[in-house]
Amino acid sequence: MKLNEKKIKILLTAEKLFAENGFDGTTIRKISREAKINIAMVSYYFGSKEKLLEALLIYRISDFGTEFDSIITSKGNHIEKVDAFIEMVVKRIHKNRRTHKIVNFEYSNPFRKINFDAYENYKKENFILLEKFVKSGQEEGVFNKDVNIEMIIPTILGTYFHFYYNKQFYKNLLNFKDQVEVDNYVHNQLTLHIKQIIKALLTYEK
Repeated sequence: MKLNEKKIKILLTAEKLFAENGFDGTTIRKISREAKINIAMVSYYFGSKEKLLEALLIYRISDFGTEFDSIITSKGNHIEKVDAFIEMVVKRIHKNRRTHKIVNFEYSNPFRKINFDAYENYKKENFILLEKFVKSGQEEGVFNKDVNIEMIIPTILGTYFHFYYNKQFYKNLLNFKDQVEVDNYVHNQLTLHIKQIIKALLTYEK
């Protein structure tokens, strides 16, 4: 997907408004006003609000495979690559949490006329990469044979979003003063915790 500066500005504005007001609560007019771009230009680039959301999802997921592949093909053993993979995933989730919020709601809406085919294809390709990586670790005796590969990403996502959607509770519990302290916790303690979970799942033998 070729994107110029204006298209990216529109996508990021739409992402912000969709996350804050919901898909139904956001209009093309609101997006164009917030982005300070003519409404006709938004329609010209994307055609409709549904197409705009489709483009946003592809924009956020399209380079995941390339980033993961660079980790797989880098130097280091399988355990080191698991650490690097989880760091990458958590950083992406945290950065793109607005998009995940939108997807969680819209993807489960049976009445929404949004084409998720391209998004699903990217997810399938990314899963195949993960599956190949885990199986290579199994063949080398690093990972155990009884791993539910399909649940690795949901485990990472579930742990992250439980923390983030209960952010106010954890801010009080852990005495966070501001968003900077929340971000630091996500990229350090929470990421370390998720690494421990995934590596335990990958290496534990029954």
